[in-house]
Amino acid sequence: MTSRKATHAGSWYTESGDRLDRELQGWLNIVPAAVEEIVPAGGTRAIIGPHAGYSYSGPNAAYAYKCVDIAKVKRVFLLGPSHHIYLDNCALSACSEYETPLGNIAIDKDTIGELRGKGTWRTMSLEADEDEHSLEMHLPYIYKTFESKIQEIKLVPILVGNLSFQKEKYYGEILAPYLDNEENLFVISSDFCHWGSRFRFTYYRGSEQQRPVKLQSSDRRRPDGKPIWQSIERLDWDGMEAIVDTDHSAFRQYLEETGNTICGRHPIGVLLAAVNHLFPNHTEGPVLRFVKYDQSSKVAFPTDSSVSYASAYLALP
Repeated sequence: MTSRKATHAGSWYTESGDRLDRELQGWLNIVPAAVEEIVPAGGTRAIIGPHAGYSYSGPNAAYAYKCVDIAKVKRVFLLGPSHHIYLDNCALSACSEYETPLGNIAIDKDTIGELRGKGTWRTMSLEADEDEHSLEMHLPYIYKTFESKIQEIKLVPILVGNLSFQKEKYYGEILAPYLDNEENLFVISSDFCHWGSRFRFTYYRGSEQQRPVKLQSSDRRRPDGKPIWQSIERLDWDGMEAIVDTDHSAFRQYLEETGNTICGRHPIGVLLAAVNHLFPNHTEGPVLRFVKYDQSSKVAFPTDSSVSYASAYLALP
């Protein structure tokens, strides 16, 4: 049996199971009851949530997980972007279980075998698997959410590469029947805008009437228009509106026009492609809603930087 170690425990989040459990429960407790109440009766079929260190994104991710109804779920598909190895397709795990400080989560080897028979997939090496934080940062929340039935839950981890629009459609169509099954929950791992010279992204739009410009970190003055953090927020929400519309093409067009550094753009694209395959007319009732948005800091000067975090749920009729 090959176990994926919790390699980011002790750095990106605590390695103490007791402390981690208290932190996760505390963040979940803070989420207003109104968040759960807005999920349609059909139940959540997918969530989008961040994957930064818990001191930054842990409270935000709680909003996504609070939208999950565990009653019928038996399997969790976890899709995260590849940060450390180059992929132009998707890769599946070769492990039998994933470790967390709270306990281990079994991998659904049968479903992984089934997926291999339906398309072209690569296999993650153990090193690549353990290096990838976009997958690991969701594991404690998955364990905590399903702790009352954790022995009944199996995980299908999918590492998503730098996909073309057509490849997003390809993998979306493979995964669509699984998304359509109420026994499955999809977890889409993504942070939103990475802003600053260290990310090579300094998009700024001072007003709705102005064209976007690229700020220079050598300029230490505040820009004349709206604060930079508000420009980032508007940029993110424009993309989030395309996601809410569950329009794969519109989201891809938005990315091409803005270049927004949404690191989970390809996992999100695969999800939208799956939804569009199931509901090609956009009129049959998928509901996707963002329930929380945060920034790691309020950028005021071109020398500053920030990362944005957003949580959402998808419900299908």
